[in-house]
Amino acid sequence: MNISSIPKEQVANPGSLWPPNASEHDPFLQFFRQFSPGPFPDTGATPRNVGSGFIVRPDGYILTDARLVADAKDIKVKLADRREFKASIVGVDQSSGVALLKIDANGLPTVKVGKPSDMKSGQWVVAIGAPYGFENTATAGIISNTARLLPQETFIPLIQTDMTATTGDDGAPLFNLNGEVIGITLVARSPEGPFEGISFAIPINVAMQIEQQLLHHGRAEHGHLGVTIQDVTWPLAQSFGLKKPVGALISKTDRNGPAARSGLRSGDIILQLNGADISDSSQLPVAVAQLRPGTSAHIQYWRDHGSHEAVVVLGTTRGTTLATDRSATTPGRLGLLVGRLTSNEKQRADVSGGVRVEQSAGLAALAGILPGDIVLQVNHAPVSDPAQFRQRMSGARNTVALLVLHDGQQRFVPLDLG
Repeated sequence: MNISSIPKEQVANPGSLWPPNASEHDPFLQFFRQFSPGPFPDTGATPRNVGSGFIVRPDGYILTDARLVADAKDIKVKLADRREFKASIVGVDQSSGVALLKIDANGLPTVKVGKPSDMKSGQWVVAIGAPYGFENTATAGIISNTARLLPQETFIPLIQTDMTATTGDDGAPLFNLNGEVIGITLVARSPEGPFEGISFAIPINVAMQIEQQLLHHGRAEHGHLGVTIQDVTWPLAQSFGLKKPVGALISKTDRNGPAARSGLRSGDIILQLNGADISDSSQLPVAVAQLRPGTSAHIQYWRDHGSHEAVVVLGTTRGTTLATDRSATTPGRLGLLVGRLTSNEKQRADVSGGVRVEQSAGLAALAGILPGDIVLQVNHAPVSDPAQFRQRMSGARNTVALLVLHDGQQRFVPLDLG
């Protein structure tokens, strides 16, 4: 089906509207003018978001991408049989990217819901969307990854495929070869625009859990731990004294957040949540988000080469924030020159200590540490000045973990000193 919405607030040059932005001399623009499925709008036309969705209940309930309909003043749904309806919003959960709509119709055909957990990388999938307004367009591809983290889009680990999703594909159903829906297409965008040759989908099992909350309550509530996490790599596992890379490494805790109030801190590795193992960091956000705010969560975590336990009363927010893991390791010299932070620099960065990276070369540069970054910890011990940094480094063995603040985001960077 095709879904179009008119935003309440009109924006200049919206990126998701028809026609695609292009120069008047662009040959693709001429192509779309020639073969457009409808009249080519002039520059004064009302901005309209276009996308897709699918029916999950025969009495007119439709799942789609939250961004497509959030803050819309008018939503229209066009079914495959060409009938058109005005849709109302039942609920929008922007933290997950799921929205539930309702049209005044009964006896509608519904999709068959599949199991994303049965899918593996390399298996074929098909999406049916409306790229650039071309309705009921099927696109085939393979699954590239079954749990890709895009923190700027959603807390849910996404299905990644090698298909190209673009304007009009938001909310499209992703099918397996048995004709079962396994996901809701999400057109992720980098600062430069949509990703080329890549598409993502919200797993349908998680989406249906959120659909239940939206249907009965009009909103979805998610537990909030108040941490920024990252993967535990082999070098990081060695530096923390773990036998293998498991769990979710806390690189930052929200000040006065639920985790911080319970004593968790940067450098702790969450191993279990309510008795369930956290073998990979991607498991934690969904597990936390499925718990209701106010729930007491029992957490087992790793600190100082030993296992500990804590009880955290979850808050409510958009969900757990995940750090983009850009860490890398390579043999060689450290290559860091650090300087003292001024009071103004500490205030701007909202830190109480640390050292500023003046120069980065060799191993540090290859690991992604840049001039202007702030090193807060060396092997989980805080540093407050260059002398203390050098002291901590001199006592380091083969592997060292630096807690680095880069562009307002903290992450642990493992370095193999050889």
